[in-house]
Amino acid sequence: MQTILGAGGQIAVELARELADSHTTDLRLVSRNPRPVNPSDALAPADLLDAAQTAAAVRGSDTVYFTAGLPADTRLWEARFPTMLENALAATRAAGAAFVYFDNTYMYPQDDRVQTEETPFAPVGPKGRVRAAMASMVLDELARGDIPVLIARAPEFYGPGRTQSFTNALVVERLRAGRRPLVPVRDDRRRTLIWTPDASRALALLGNTPDAFGQTWHLPTSADRPTYREFVATAAAAFGREPAYTVVPNWVLRAGGVLSPRVREIGELLPRYAHDSLFDSGMFRSRFPGFRVTTYAEGLEAIARESS
Repeated sequence: MQTILGAGGQIAVELARELADSHTTDLRLVSRNPRPVNPSDALAPADLLDAAQTAAAVRGSDTVYFTAGLPADTRLWEARFPTMLENALAATRAAGAAFVYFDNTYMYPQDDRVQTEETPFAPVGPKGRVRAAMASMVLDELARGDIPVLIARAPEFYGPGRTQSFTNALVVERLRAGRRPLVPVRDDRRRTLIWTPDASRALALLGNTPDAFGQTWHLPTSADRPTYREFVATAAAAFGREPAYTVVPNWVLRAGGVLSPRVREIGELLPRYAHDSLFDSGMFRSRFPGFRVTTYAEGLEAIARESS
């Protein structure tokens, strides 16, 4: 039995689909109100803030994937995320299962350095500190050695369905709606984005590869690192639109935080948009040379087809 905790988000939905297609149909989906992705999915309603409910949902599992998400609200992150993860780890330990932790890059330095699995944590802002503390909690569990543990880390998303990210919201969703894309801070800095179906395929592969445990992995991204100027041009071509866009300066985005809670909540991430985003997934590509990464053109064309 493989169990997905936080089964409602885009990564979890695609993970459930990939696990059933390529690895096992013995799946349990856990969230407050789980919905099946595959016909054979078992559903387990549970609140991950409740230790007993989490333990019951995990019981009998061989592998547990933690893909839980929360809205971009600092107070929610600080109040809920560490407890959810602590309950998930305790439940997995009690079940004697393996633990796969899906992570992001909020805890990394927001500068031009190449990000590898060895990059030290240097969080900027409260959400970054929450994610650093959570990753450290998982690393402590890994070092304890009671259960198999791995961390699978992804950079910013772009993708189909309900994929949520700054780039999806400002570029992809605006093109889908026939509006002019907005580029945050600068258009000449290189970006590393991950196609969400690739992230989920790689997560499923790692969770079903015994020697992948005991390590942190960067999930696979395209070797290309387009600037926002290039990304918008590719996206506009996919949607059959002109590649026109507006660069929104840092000060405008910060001023917007006074009026918009959503903009305010991503304020701590703005420094990274002034720098190249150089996320390296060479370790994964070396271990899994047959894994095919979706190109940006392919991904954006798939989103455009979905929208038509």
